[in-house]
Amino acid sequence: MNKSKRPFTKSKRSFRRRLPPIQSGDRIDYRNMSLISRFISEQGKILSRRANRVTLKQQRLITIAIKQARILSLLPFLNNQKQFER
Repeated sequence: MNKSKRPFTKSKRSFRRRLPPIQSGDRIDYRNMSLISRFISEQGKILSRRANRVTLKQQRLITIAIKQARILSLLPFLNNQKQFER
């Protein structure tokens, strides 16, 4: 009474492996603004580790770098552009 012909075969879906957002040569520090700005949302929030696709160690370093850049006024704490537009 088994309706399917091959009950235990895996599906052959092909998927493209995503490139990691941080290459091996990239240094994660507060001065590397081109790298840090990729991990911040439009509102100025730090994106989650799942959204970033980075390791736990990289996420910690990114968070520290973003916070240092905010303290040194290289990055804004908030980005509330929508409040002022009418």
